[in-house]
Amino acid sequence: MKNFGQKLIEPTLEPESKKVTPMSSDSSKQIYKTRTLAESPALTEFKDRVFDLLLKNIDLTAAMRMPAAELRHEVERYIFEFTEETKAQLNHKELHHITDEILHDMMGLGPLESLLADPAINDIMVNAHDSVYIERQGKLMLTDVKFRNEAHALQVAQRIANQIGRRIDESSPMVDARLKDGSRVNIIIPPLALEGTSISIRKFSRHTIHLKDMIGFGSLSESMYRFLKIASMCRLNIIVSGGTGAGKTTLLNALSELIDSRERIVTIEDSAELKMMQPHVVRLESRPANLEGQGMVSIQDLVKNALRMRPDRIIVGECRGAETFDMLQAMNTGHDGSMSTLHANSAREAINRLENMVLMTGHDLPNLVIKSYIKDAVDLIVHIARLRDGSRRVVQITEIIGMENNEIKTQDVFKYDYTTADDGKITGTFKCLVQKPHIEEKIDHFGLKDEMVLALKNE
Repeated sequence: MKNFGQKLIEPTLEPESKKVTPMSSDSSKQIYKTRTLAESPALTEFKDRVFDLLLKNIDLTAAMRMPAAELRHEVERYIFEFTEETKAQLNHKELHHITDEILHDMMGLGPLESLLADPAINDIMVNAHDSVYIERQGKLMLTDVKFRNEAHALQVAQRIANQIGRRIDESSPMVDARLKDGSRVNIIIPPLALEGTSISIRKFSRHTIHLKDMIGFGSLSESMYRFLKIASMCRLNIIVSGGTGAGKTTLLNALSELIDSRERIVTIEDSAELKMMQPHVVRLESRPANLEGQGMVSIQDLVKNALRMRPDRIIVGECRGAETFDMLQAMNTGHDGSMSTLHANSAREAINRLENMVLMTGHDLPNLVIKSYIKDAVDLIVHIARLRDGSRRVVQITEIIGMENNEIKTQDVFKYDYTTADDGKITGTFKCLVQKPHIEEKIDHFGLKDEMVLALKNE
């Protein structure tokens, strides 16, 4: 440690602050604080100098193979020797704090690690190196998290890409990736991102939310729960629709848990998020092209392959393109009980999107034929929405009942009527709109007609 030649500094921590989430109605004024110890400029400078010197004096490849406890011990020893050499004053709390920060920078995602560790955070959005937002409890909030500079943010982005064998640079400025815990990541860097490196992380939930739990959350009513439970048990084909972040995948997960454990399920996703509880499950995940532009395996390829795997049900994480037609074919050819999600603002729009996605695949089919495919394939559309107060509700359960005047005819079985209270909190009631749905005949084949009628009467 004789070659540092650094001047004497006295790193100190500013007064402690607790993690707070101000409840101001103006979300732009909310700042989510992650630090229990606020760094002084001197401590920040000290930490950066230690980190730069550490990277020059260690073998990162060997460090990554070390047990976590041993690596931490070595880093602490290095910092302690540096403080002795520079005669800097560093207490135990400061040593622990700097060690955490440096280990996160060396092996993890730097300042984002504290956000990834918070189970209450659903999304992390890096707009620029000094502008990091989160979604927590349905609300967007600015955080106190910052990267040192643009180079630091780019370094973290490159580490994410390297973990999956991809690269992110000016010639390849966009990457879709997945973290080790399953969280989805999108990265886009300059020159496409004008303000600097942008990182969007949709966190992978470690806790399974059951359909029954959603009653307690206020996302659906007891009668809706019983109706959806019967629909899933009776192998109805279900589309879950909603906007970005509405909770489509969470709801699809909850619905899928009601599938009979004796059935063979094939799940197909871009990023594996579904958590099946059944024993007989085959999980498939698409693959992007490699650096040479080869080797891509699309969702459509996987849906076609799944048809040869003797599945009882096919669950597609999200339909967004050419795979839509193949999924509808699967629903029409003996794979009853299949499910998928898609982006839409209402149940009616979900049907229009299905039509448009089939047309975009290039199949030369008349509109009437496409509509007939959808009418025969899909039984229910369950629409979930994230409301203005951040709450998530199943706002429509709609059944497809046939064709009329060359248009797909639907009717709402359940609907959520809501009002806004004075404090901005949205309240409302779940209403059952029909007592004898069109799907009653299919449900009767499974001997559950009486249970369904009872569920509808109890609303």
